[in-house]
Amino acid sequence: QVQLAESGGGLVQPGGSLRLSCTASGSIFTIAVMGWYRQAPGKQRELVAIIDRGGTTNYADSVKGRFTISRDNAKNTVYLQMNSLEPEDTAVYYCNAVGVVEDRDLKSRAYWGQGIQVTVSS
Repeated sequence: QVQLAESGGGLVQPGGSLRLSCTASGSIFTIAVMGWYRQAPGKQRELVAIIDRGGTTNYADSVKGRFTISRDNAKNTVYLQMNSLEPEDTAVYYCNAVGVVEDRDLKSRAYWGQGIQVTVSS
């Protein structure tokens, strides 16, 4: 069983920065795509950014130029550097891994993290 563990959330003032990390643990052969989604109170979960194994990225328009996603394939870890944070970025951020091929059966699965709170407020 694969688990995704998120860290780095918290409270930050508008204009500040945070760095989220998510590490996938378990008997993992490879992970195709890793990324971050977020869900604000009363809203649907939305894509923030994703990155494939080769480093190709995709961002939500609302975070382009402010957030940067990266990953370390050897550590099965994805990062989200968030700069120039705005109150509208306040949400629970979820790590996602798609195309997770596990050693036990070489089948591909998708997993979600438990979520981590990011609050942008003065």
